[in-house]
Amino acid sequence: MANIIVECAKYLMIILITMYTYECFTVFGYADGDKKRRILRNQNKLMFMIHFLAFAGMYFKIGEIKILIFYAVQVVLLLAIILLYTWIYPKASRLVVNNMCMLMTIGFIMITRLSYNKAVKQCVIAAGGVAISLAVPVIIRKVKQLSEWRWLYCGVGIVALAAVVVVGTEQFGAKLGFMVGGVGVQPSEFVKILFVFFVASSFYHSKAFKDIVITTALAAFHVLILVASKDLGAALIIFIVYLVMLYVATSQTLYVFAGLGAGAAASVVAYYLFNHVRVRVIVWQDPFASYQNGGYQVAQSLFAIGTGSWFGTGLFQGKADAIPVAETDFIFSAICEEMGLIFALCIILIFLSCYVMFLNIAMELRNFFYKLVALGLGTCYIFQVFLQIGGVTKFIPLTGVTLPFVSYGGSSLLSTMIMFGIIQGLYIVREDEEAEEEHQIEMQRARQRNRSRQNERRRQSSSNAKSGRSRQDGRDRRREYDGDNRDRARQRERDLRNESGRTTGKKTTKSRPRFEDVPEQRQQRQRRTRSEQRVR
Repeated sequence: MANIIVECAKYLMIILITMYTYECFTVFGYADGDKKRRILRNQNKLMFMIHFLAFAGMYFKIGEIKILIFYAVQVVLLLAIILLYTWIYPKASRLVVNNMCMLMTIGFIMITRLSYNKAVKQCVIAAGGVAISLAVPVIIRKVKQLSEWRWLYCGVGIVALAAVVVVGTEQFGAKLGFMVGGVGVQPSEFVKILFVFFVASSFYHSKAFKDIVITTALAAFHVLILVASKDLGAALIIFIVYLVMLYVATSQTLYVFAGLGAGAAASVVAYYLFNHVRVRVIVWQDPFASYQNGGYQVAQSLFAIGTGSWFGTGLFQGKADAIPVAETDFIFSAICEEMGLIFALCIILIFLSCYVMFLNIAMELRNFFYKLVALGLGTCYIFQVFLQIGGVTKFIPLTGVTLPFVSYGGSSLLSTMIMFGIIQGLYIVREDEEAEEEHQIEMQRARQRNRSRQNERRRQSSSNAKSGRSRQDGRDRRREYDGDNRDRARQRERDLRNESGRTTGKKTTKSRPRFEDVPEQRQQRQRRTRSEQRVR
């Protein structure tokens, strides 16, 4: 019965993570905010369904109640991460939060299957990391002097790496960290973040050749200290991150080719100087030929990947315990064996979607310092994924780095959570920049609208004034015309009064001429008429 449940859960988890991965990329194609929120909420449902199916299968396979209790604790932790980020930072990227929780969920599942005690420690560290990572976006958003502390970043990073060389404990042939209060600390995981801030701050202030030489020398010093402690994975990550940031800051391909040439020469020198480097190269060339001399780990990793095939064997139905350090360096091989290659490919695509989000944030940021920080952290993150997966699949020599959020390791988990917190802070800064830009555009539009309204009022008032003047002119002309008519009428009345003595149509007895005077008056009028004709 338990085998049937595990087998069914295996196929259901493959279907669910395929749907989740598909939505990681389709969400970029939607401009509608409501549609995006629905997709992101659906991702949370898919994640919790995968989590439930995995722990249900493990419970039926083991039959211990502690599995269910631990499952409930993890659910509370994941819900707290999602709700706290949503509540405290409404502008935060929900996709980044979802992917972080999804990768942590996969890590919890596989570490619980491999080592229950280590899974409990990982969960406790994750809870503490949440509290720290939630404070990081506030620092990124509020502290404006981050670009001014380049020498502080450089000094702290060099001192931390040098401390590992001096007092670090050796493990698997390399000095990676030291113990603090019974807790192992790996400073290189945090120095990678400080190094990104140092390089971004240096290129932000100056890109002159002299300053580039100084920055390059200090970056090389970081790499040399890591090589001295035999932490080749971290050294390679810092080297690649510096080259990418240098090219983006200067746009000079010559610097990149020079850096690659120097890196190739340094690799050849390291091959002949360090025995552990030669061993890893030989193992990479043919792990089965050197099975007893270092090739055992890689050989077992390849056996596990081949055994799992596309659909995997199912949780607790494979031999993931036979893989050395399966919960840390080779956890991807364990995933391939018991969850299948399809599930593993979906994990790779989830990592890739996070990197695409990082690049999107870096390209849209206007501040050059923040832009370089986002690019550097994204490169550091995705290159670490490449080194881990490439090493366990024999694509490149094994470097011994962890898989972010998935592998067991307190320093790795905490540093990655801080890195994602910084990315969230930069995303919020970008949202603030967009809001400010939209506000400025809206203010400009409002000023344009006010200006157009004022112009319209001026045009209307001028047209009203013109029409008023024309009406006034018309009234004045009518008054003049009426006045002229009245004057002419009065003049005619006066003329008639002078000639005939009439004020009305009635005749008066005083003004009526005598009969004997009429002929004489007629003659005078005739003479006046003749004289007027002569004048004309």
